[in-house]
Amino acid sequence: MTIRSLPYLALILAIAFSARLAVSAQGGGGIQPGTVKRADPIKASEVPSRKRAAPIPPRGTYVPPRTPWGDPDIAGAYNNSDESGIPFERPDEFASRRLQDFTPAELAALTKQRQQQTIERAPALSEFPGATSPMHWFENYFAANSRAWLVSDPPDGRVPPVTDEGRKRAADRTAARKGRGPADSWEDRSLYDRCITRGVPGSMMPAIYGNSYQIQQGPGVVTITYEMVHDTRVIHVDNRPHVSSKIRQYLGDARGRWDGNTLVVETTNFNDRVPYRGSSENLKIVERFTPIGPDTLEWAITFEDPHTWARPWTFAMNLTHDESQPPFEYACHEGNYGLRNILSAARAEERMSESAVREANRPR
Repeated sequence: MTIRSLPYLALILAIAFSARLAVSAQGGGGIQPGTVKRADPIKASEVPSRKRAAPIPPRGTYVPPRTPWGDPDIAGAYNNSDESGIPFERPDEFASRRLQDFTPAELAALTKQRQQQTIERAPALSEFPGATSPMHWFENYFAANSRAWLVSDPPDGRVPPVTDEGRKRAADRTAARKGRGPADSWEDRSLYDRCITRGVPGSMMPAIYGNSYQIQQGPGVVTITYEMVHDTRVIHVDNRPHVSSKIRQYLGDARGRWDGNTLVVETTNFNDRVPYRGSSENLKIVERFTPIGPDTLEWAITFEDPHTWARPWTFAMNLTHDESQPPFEYACHEGNYGLRNILSAARAEERMSESAVREANRPR
């Protein structure tokens, strides 16, 4: 066993313990001692159907409703489970193509292929004795992707090269951790593991579950609550300036404005504890939330950080309005057995190693 296996060991132990309790509660249920019982993974036909967005009209023709105070009304529950499985950058197999080159038929065929790949991967989630995969692990089944890949600028669909300064900063971060293991302390784990934050834009990146977001609006303010970890961003839309550059935050300091029907959000003042793809605290991101159909909000995000990348770059995806899927209570801290088990497993491994050393050095 290596230290890298500890998160998976913690998960396996938790699931195996739950399975043992279930068998005990059934009084054996006819299962003979020593029998390994494996639950079948959930069938595709058993996955609850979810809303399919209404057709999107030609770009720029959709007119959203208005709030009582006159802003475009984009409030509601959204999710991006349909964007699960999309490659972040352009795959090599499409090296000579652009996003706009794909016909609807080509994208449909590509999406169907990805859906099948998701189904084929799913049984691996149920390969623990007696385990039954929870329904929420399958929110990304039948994802109806909106595009072939996410990065839309540069046109080649690739994140720009990292600058020399960015590479040095990454090397310095690695050197600062020299001699430390991934679970020597809770501080060695990610902020995500510790239920602090997934950062921006990490909090809105689709995963196998937890892909719902709640947008609320009021005069001069918009808030976004993310299901996973349950961060809430407060975006002032009243022309106030950013806070002092001396104030640094996990989610940065967001300021919004309306550009026609699009909410434009500029975020600065990040701290250096939530770097995105190696970004610096000088990162500025500009998000554009554009209603492009009755049920669809396009989210595009541009990264500007000359201390990290050779040029600005952008990726985009769609959010689907679905009031039947509001954010579920995440209760991350209350149920964070994973972090406790990772640390306790690390200490157990250390004791085993120490015991092995003592045994090896024991006089014969």
